[in-house]
Amino acid sequence: MIHLLYRPSTGGLMVELAPDQLAAALSDPQTLIWADLDGEDPGAYHPILTEIFKFHSLAIEDALLDSHSPKLNDWGEYLYVVLHAVDFDVNLLDVDTHEVDFFIGKNYLVTHHVEPVRAIERMRRACLRDERHLLRGPDYLMYEIADGLVSDFLPCVDALDEEIDRVEEEVFDRPTSGTLSRIFTLKRAVIHLRRILSPQREVLNRLARDDYAPIEDTERVYFRGAYDQLVRLYDINESLRDLVSGTLDMYLSVVSNRLNEVMKVLTIVTVLGLPLTFLTGFFGMNFFGATYEVPAPFSGLGLFIIALTLMVGLPLIMWYWFKHRGWA
Repeated sequence: MIHLLYRPSTGGLMVELAPDQLAAALSDPQTLIWADLDGEDPGAYHPILTEIFKFHSLAIEDALLDSHSPKLNDWGEYLYVVLHAVDFDVNLLDVDTHEVDFFIGKNYLVTHHVEPVRAIERMRRACLRDERHLLRGPDYLMYEIADGLVSDFLPCVDALDEEIDRVEEEVFDRPTSGTLSRIFTLKRAVIHLRRILSPQREVLNRLARDDYAPIEDTERVYFRGAYDQLVRLYDINESLRDLVSGTLDMYLSVVSNRLNEVMKVLTIVTVLGLPLTFLTGFFGMNFFGATYEVPAPFSGLGLFIIALTLMVGLPLIMWYWFKHRGWA
């Protein structure tokens, strides 16, 4: 649906306009119009964008049909800007980003998004409570929305940081195959954030630095704050990526060490059992009633006592030697 906020030059706030009234309102440079196109069939918005706002067909196609990384296109009288909002599911460790398209002119701002965006909802409620949010023009209104989009990344980054700490503790405590799955999920989330934060940082840098007709010089400085925040978020995300890689290395090292410990124990048990295997197999251990004559003192009970002494003594001697060499 279309959410419309219209503040005429005479003051006041309107939330509904007929298409012919909207076209007339655009001709007044002192008005401000914010049209938010929310999650409807793109065909329903095409006539408004083409006939009333008169955007270029390529810009409309980009906004309604294609998905893009954050970018900025200058069309002279208006800008087409793509930014991304973020949602993070703590339980599933799933980072989901939503594209938000902006068309900004001298007296209007058009936003388009398919999924609900918290920053836009907050800004709409703020404007309905206090129309002074619309007094400074569409460029400052766009800054407030962009700043809200950037601020929503911070809880996501903090949640990822906390989850990485929990996974690190689990790796040192008792890692399982589920631990490895969580590490790879975190790695995918951090990489996905990096793909968004890097180009979004450059878009806000251009809005803060370059000269564009729809953005006043006095309002351009505000985009620097959002840009600086994105720079910090990008640096934190790079640190998280290093932490995830380090956690994966620690997991592989811990699992390898546990495997080595298991193999060492099994090897020691096997080696200690070798003399027993040899002695019990020697002559079939026919101590009593042998089919062949064995000279004294190795006949009967004497051979049994000697064999038993060897079977007990040899493993003990070998175990002492292993301990002395530090192998056990």
